[in-house]
Amino acid sequence: MKRNGLYAIIAVLAVVAGVLGYKVYQDQQRSTGIDIRIGEQGVSVETN
Repeated sequence: MKRNGLYAIIAVLAVVAGVLGYKVYQDQQRSTGIDIRIGEQGVSVETN
């Protein structure tokens, strides 16, 4: 029974690592491109 609990903990940790890795990947993909802002100071164009 103890071995099954250990396998469950390892599986949960693997899933958490996969989800966090995917989140980091999405954040990196989203940060590239052009950011255009229109405000009180005028138009601002930035590349990421």
